Amino acid sequence: MNILMLSSTFPYPPTRGGTQVRTFNLLKYLSQRHTVTLATQRESDVTDAEIAGLRDCVDHLAIFERPPDSATTGILQKIQRFGRFLQEGTPPSVLNRYSVEMQTWIDNWVEAGKCDVITCEHSVNEIYVQSHFHKQLKTIVNVHSSVYATCRNQLATGISENSLRDKINLPLLRRYEQNYCAKFSAIVATTEEDKIQLQEFNPNSEITVIPNGVDLVSFPNRTTDLGGHRLIFIGAMDNLANIDAVCFFSNEVLPEIQKLYPDTTFDIVGSHPVPAVLALDQKPGINVIGRVPSMVEYLHQATICVVPMRTGFGIKNKTLEAMAAGVPVVASDRGLEGLAVDVASHTLRALRANKPAEYVTAISQLFDHPHLRLELSHNGRQLVETEFTWDIAGKSYEQVCLGKE
Repeated sequence: MNILMLSSTFPYPPTRGGTQVRTFNLLKYLSQRHTVTLATQRESDVTDAEIAGLRDCVDHLAIFERPPDSATTGILQKIQRFGRFLQEGTPPSVLNRYSVEMQTWIDNWVEAGKCDVITCEHSVNEIYVQSHFHKQLKTIVNVHSSVYATCRNQLATGISENSLRDKINLPLLRRYEQNYCAKFSAIVATTEEDKIQLQEFNPNSEITVIPNGVDLVSFPNRTTDLGGHRLIFIGAMDNLANIDAVCFFSNEVLPEIQKLYPDTTFDIVGSHPVPAVLALDQKPGINVIGRVPSMVEYLHQATICVVPMRTGFGIKNKTLEAMAAGVPVVASDRGLEGLAVDVASHTLRALRANKPAEYVTAISQLFDHPHLRLELSHNGRQLVETEFTWDIAGKSYEQVCLGKE
């Protein structure tokens, strides 16, 4: 097949985290068997070496400049974008990344018959798919996570950056998700929860669940448990859900842990820490480390990986990567979404906690019991090896592209 993949976020190197990890690994799998063209945008921190690295992974790479950040535009432009949201149904977050140059290139590529399949990696790229495209080729949207469900959850948990705005946006996002999904031949979600949400909007749509995976070479199982009282969180630190998670944990959980285990440290590892995260570095035992060349080296030094997410939908790469690395995980319902880790029919693969007291109990159990750490380490790694590799995800994605789901 000739596949055109659309990703407005630059998916290389995969250590960038988040949506880029999923995009890169599916791209890497498909390019082994098919002719893959990637249309993407270059952001200010993308280096020439990274462009060269990505170019080696695809047959053709089309790069466009990222439009100026809407945060630097005036109030008039913001009002205009919201007006378009009301009238046409496209959210400002999608319009912010929209490139007319990229749209023209995509239209020409499709009209010239150069692809059999077009995939949108994350719903933000749906804007480039014209409603008539599906008449001449297969169109797929790889949703990653429902924008409506995410907004609703942020309002419910009280972590919305602007609750008034999001209350206004919520019904508009519902309409938007329903409308854009109708353009596609096939929809891919990462969890059953997202599938149910999307199916409610689009009862006649073909929706396939393809979970995230882990590159087992990049995240080898650790050979030794160093013990100690070292906690770690991994993830992009300019992501709202991650920011909320580390602030909640640092302020409400860690001080209680340190009362029981005074030498406890908490490493926050991930790119682009925002001021609210950088400020946590001043608290006892907290190390804000930022972007690192190898996440797994930090994971292997930790006693426990915590994933205290209170919002954000879909299977979390960070949870799977910690499990693959053999690090015991303590995580919330959101951090464990889509994973059978503590049900009676399966071996115990992680400990669940949502309230501060539950985190204290779970972490204390793991600090005090090396055998429990070993059990979670073994079972977590086994779960990833059997159900959550990028080869497994890639094969499923290929079947959707071929129309054989």
